Amino acid sequence: MNTQLLLAAQYDGLAIIPLERVRKDYFPHLSEQRLMERVLSGKINLPIVRIDPTSQKTARGVAIEHLAAWIDERKSAAEKEWKALAS
Repeated sequence: MNTQLLLAAQYDGLAIIPLERVRKDYFPHLSEQRLMERVLSGKINLPIVRIDPTSQKTARGVAIEHLAAWIDERKSAAEKEWKALAS
């Protein structure tokens, strides 16, 4: 299955998914501020898009292709870990 197509269906075809929706769906254990801190520190490899780069209060989101790539990376890491444990 193509992750990006599944996300397009989940998010009604949005190109940029609002950060709060991504947080609620994939990082419910983090506040939006804590999520931003982890992204900015490199602990979570997920680019955040600022709709208006000149404003601190602008809407933030994640491009659907970046979220799909992040999910696919996490899936690959889980598969490697599983194979290592199964050996």
